[in-house]
Amino acid sequence: MNQHSSDHAHCDHAHCDHEHDHMHEHGPLAELVTVRDWLRYAVTRFNRAGIFCGHGTNDSYDEAVWLLLGSLALPLDRLEPFLDACIPAEERIALFEAIERRAGERVPTAYILGEAWLGDFRFTVDERVIVPRSFFAELLEDGLAGWIDEPEKVTSVLDMCTGSGCLAVLMAHAFPNAEVTAADLSEDALDVALQNVSDYGLDARIELVQSDVFSALGGRRYDLILSNPPYVTGDAMDALPPEYLHEPHMALAAGDDGLDVVRRLIAEGAEYLNPNGLLAVEVGHNRDIVEEAFPDLPFTWLSTRGGDDMVFVLRREDLAGNPAPGGRRSGDRKPSAEP
Repeated sequence: MNQHSSDHAHCDHAHCDHEHDHMHEHGPLAELVTVRDWLRYAVTRFNRAGIFCGHGTNDSYDEAVWLLLGSLALPLDRLEPFLDACIPAEERIALFEAIERRAGERVPTAYILGEAWLGDFRFTVDERVIVPRSFFAELLEDGLAGWIDEPEKVTSVLDMCTGSGCLAVLMAHAFPNAEVTAADLSEDALDVALQNVSDYGLDARIELVQSDVFSALGGRRYDLILSNPPYVTGDAMDALPPEYLHEPHMALAAGDDGLDVVRRLIAEGAEYLNPNGLLAVEVGHNRDIVEEAFPDLPFTWLSTRGGDDMVFVLRREDLAGNPAPGGRRSGDRKPSAEP
């Protein structure tokens, strides 16, 4: 073959490769260009996959908006200005992978983005902690008004089962003069909580304690004990959507009736409260179970935008006569080891 023929063959081969590449330039990475394009694609992908939205959004559209804006480092409350913005090729790859993780693996968006929000507060999260979500976020906006008249006079508060530390951070802001204890059994969760406490510059005000409920808090008393503990019943655990299976089992499951931790909070709570101190506990949809288990306690159920029977409140004086493990009455001091 002469040189001319060789060059011609080379050109034909290059042309063939170009045609081959061109033929395969299709699919989302090639055809979806703008934020609007990717939003439409994500919503369709989520709907077809049947994702479950229970970690801060209500439907596939809101989930897609959150995932897209978060992935592209855009303001989460300003979609419109960016709808027709073109997404560079290198960003499309990560976006496609994020959508596939959400739809195919059913990973919660908060884990994909590494962050979650409660109101205006951002928190770092990963699969060592449950995704922050709590009716307390709303109730703490006004410092539990109606139950705490002067938030600035609250000096000591406890966030029991703190997880990511999100409620401890909110409590530090709601009660500006309070020292905050954030307790959790999980060392992994406390590592995440430390990151969030540090992010808000609250290391001097929030103490992180590894504790099995009250076990490591002997001798302490608080004006307010707040808890969003594990409360998922055995039957509900068996029926959880796949998204929740990415969260720590110990942060969700609480025995057959969902009250394993709640029972301890009620039985031992008075011992760790100051006079007129307040115990506030979130129990989800378990109001009937709680009231059946403790028929003599005067529960008050707080109203929130999500419902009127998710959070109960009790005063220390309400708890004082409640039997505690070992036959003691809640509010009695533990027997001293001293002779």
